[in-house]
Amino acid sequence: MEQSIRTQPPGPRRRAPGRGADEAAVPGQSRPPESRLRTASDGRSGPLVQRLLHRLLTARRQRSGGPPARLTAVGAGVVAAAGTLAFAGLDRLMFGGLGVLFGLGYLVVCFQLAVRVRYPDLPAAPICGPIAFAAALVLLQPGTTSGITGQVVALAGGLALRAGWLFAGTGLATAIVTARYVAQRRRHRSR
Repeated sequence: MEQSIRTQPPGPRRRAPGRGADEAAVPGQSRPPESRLRTASDGRSGPLVQRLLHRLLTARRQRSGGPPARLTAVGAGVVAAAGTLAFAGLDRLMFGGLGVLFGLGYLVVCFQLAVRVRYPDLPAAPICGPIAFAAALVLLQPGTTSGITGQVVALAGGLALRAGWLFAGTGLATAIVTARYVAQRRRHRSR
């Protein structure tokens, strides 16, 4: 099996005494890498298994060492709606209404939106949060109302009762987005 260029020392390939022709010696390694991976059929791992393991390891390194994943404006809207609806559904399921768990979940969603949105899409974070908040109220607010007028009145009442959570989450997202914008502008000016 060919060794990767990164694991081979520079110069001609050397074979350790007593090793077979198909096993290249790597300094500091007590046994060839093929012997670490075994399959039930022939005792050696196939190239497919080695490629999959290599991809897994490189993907893990890229995820842990690279920059965090960034959301587009559409992605921020989807995450805001999904997160807010999930917290609203959980709160309604556990406590029968939309209360503190829904409000705290909205704060978490707004924070994550503001931190993870891409720089060109910064205005999307403070906009998507309140829209998702209103959608969660319309879809999961307890109580039955008839007609469009009843739903508008119920939405207005729900927004009025939970205005503290709405303003706190939106203000948090706006503050983080503003700080990111100012920091990015300073970086560009210093260059």
